[in-house]
Amino acid sequence: MVSPPHEAMHRIFQHDPGLSSRVSRFLGVDMPPPVGAAILPTDLTEAGPVERRVDTLLRLETAEQGAFLLAVEAQGKKHPEKQASWAYYFSYLWTKYRLPTALLVVCQDHSTAKWAGQQVSSGPAQVPTLTLRPLVAGPHNMPVITDPEEARADLVLASLAAITHAAEPAVNGILKALSAALQDAPEAVADPIIEFTAQGLARSPAKDLWRNLVAVDLSFYKSYIAEEIRTEGEIHRGAQDVLLVLEQRGLDIPDAVRSRVLECHDPEILRQWLARAVIATEAEQIFGDE
Repeated sequence: MVSPPHEAMHRIFQHDPGLSSRVSRFLGVDMPPPVGAAILPTDLTEAGPVERRVDTLLRLETAEQGAFLLAVEAQGKKHPEKQASWAYYFSYLWTKYRLPTALLVVCQDHSTAKWAGQQVSSGPAQVPTLTLRPLVAGPHNMPVITDPEEARADLVLASLAAITHAAEPAVNGILKALSAALQDAPEAVADPIIEFTAQGLARSPAKDLWRNLVAVDLSFYKSYIAEEIRTEGEIHRGAQDVLLVLEQRGLDIPDAVRSRVLECHDPEILRQWLARAVIATEAEQIFGDE
């Protein structure tokens, strides 16, 4: 049962919201007097299930400081509501696990990394009640690993370096070092590295370089992801060959023809189009009667 002192100690602020400003002087801060106030509902219980998911949550044990939680968020762009969500995550995790919790945000561009690394407080400037201080890994601070020996020493870090530098010129050197280092790695070790790197580069021009490196330097790997990357690389080259023959023969290539060729994923059809490209008088003729 709630005691009268408990009720009095907080309800008095409902009676006179300006009291908070006057009290603040004794607390070593200077909260400005309010010019308006509203008493809001105090029930913070969720009326229904609300889905809130962190990307990855790890409980890490350490010899020096015991256990702590690490939440890892992959952030592809700025999101105006994300920081409030992160604050919610950590207050919830603290309540549930009673463990220190850290946030690591991984980004692929400088602008998003700078935004994600901002310190954000939930309270007014004078009373930063809950402060969020994310750690950010991105192109601004991740290492540029271009030495195969350095990549070999930590293949996972080299893969993450490639992913975070995906849009940077340095990524080419990182990928070459990583592919060279993977040549000595057991297949069970190399397979996930190949896959992580391919996924991390999926939206960048560097994905084509990685696919070529996997197809050539790592051709001895027979895993599903390596075979998939090699097949896609061969298909891409097949489409480029069709267009190259048409261009070398001086034929005009309409956008519709170019798009259809590049979007084809059937190697047999591409071979048929390549054979027709050698004798076609117009680019559209490579499609035959299709």
